[in-house]
Amino acid sequence: MSRAVRIVLLLFAFCLGMPWAQADDAKPFKPEQLEQLAAPIALYPDALVAQIMMAATYPLEVVEAARWSKANPNVKDKALEDAMAKQSWDASVKSLAAFPQVLQMMNDKLDWTQQLGDAVLAQQKDVMDAVQRLRAKAQAEGNLKSGKEQKVSTEATSSGTTVIKIEPTQPEVVYVPTYNPTVVYGTWPYPAYTPYYWYPPGYAAANFFSFSVGVAVGAALWGNCNWGGGDIDIDVNRYNNFNRTNVSNREWNHDSTHRKGVQYRDNATQQRFNREGKAGAENREQFRGRADSERKNLNQVDRDAVDRTTAQNRERDRAQGGDRAQGGDRAAQRPQSRDSQTRDVQSRDTQSRDRQSSGTTGSRTSQQRDQAFQGTDRGANATRAASNRGQTSRATSSASRPPRPSGGGSRGGGRR
Repeated sequence: MSRAVRIVLLLFAFCLGMPWAQADDAKPFKPEQLEQLAAPIALYPDALVAQIMMAATYPLEVVEAARWSKANPNVKDKALEDAMAKQSWDASVKSLAAFPQVLQMMNDKLDWTQQLGDAVLAQQKDVMDAVQRLRAKAQAEGNLKSGKEQKVSTEATSSGTTVIKIEPTQPEVVYVPTYNPTVVYGTWPYPAYTPYYWYPPGYAAANFFSFSVGVAVGAALWGNCNWGGGDIDIDVNRYNNFNRTNVSNREWNHDSTHRKGVQYRDNATQQRFNREGKAGAENREQFRGRADSERKNLNQVDRDAVDRTTAQNRERDRAQGGDRAQGGDRAAQRPQSRDSQTRDVQSRDTQSRDRQSSGTTGSRTSQQRDQAFQGTDRGANATRAASNRGQTSRATSSASRPPRPSGGGSRGGGRR
């Protein structure tokens, strides 16, 4: 990739973080769009669904965590918790390090991840309602039921609705399902909004529903879904144990400082989270510094190229200067030759005029001769033209002049 292209990309990334770069007030997600976004995770355990929703609001940190997980596949259990304590990511992102398969899916489908996060921030209850509609469809198709990996149950909410809950059979071991959303929910009713799906490496696509190997999560799974209220809650005891903190608020709140400059989808969400977090400003400053550095390097390359071109031009001018000097000498010789020819013509014409104008006053003859031969340096042709005009003038003058008195004479007017 060229340096100029890198600068363009850096400036583009910088512009994405500016308030004016956001789209105008975006329309709310439609129900079919929300089902499209929720379909890949709707059949996950409730706690994992909650933490994926939280983490999706921090897409750049998800990418960082996915890369870390891929580079450290053997770090697990207590060592993994210790390693996560050293990271600056949001707690929801850290917790997903226990589920490398989930992180990989979110990283591979980053556009889906960001859209899911945008939907959660703007329409959290609507997203959770979409999850419940999808679970009801899967259950009606016979594809959602209890087993050794999970426990499926129904529960009536205070509003009188019935919700479907999915929990691990063993609280400390979680099995993540893998399935094709276009099959498990029955015939997909929205052709314009086909759901995303992702298969882990080595997965047999013929199995439209299966479970991964059980994951011992320890305290890493601390999220929960309040289906009746449409909120994302946390288990403060497990949260504090995993994150080594001492919080008491059970309600999850998005932290814009972990957004790292990623633009919010709509104006209302942007204003709600104070337009930009501290990390967003720092991220843009970092982009600006990198872009300025690249621009300086590119300008230096341009100056070096200009210097080389200038030196080459000077060498060419010196070489051409010698040629012009030689050409000038030849040009100087050509006028001399024409002057010589002109003098010969002048001499012959003078003799002829003297013979024809014997007795003409010297002063008039001299004046007319000067007029006749003005501009002789223009060449022989111009000289002859001037001479002809002079002769015509003298003839006219002689015809109109009175006869010269006898015995008189003007010095130099005639031949001695």
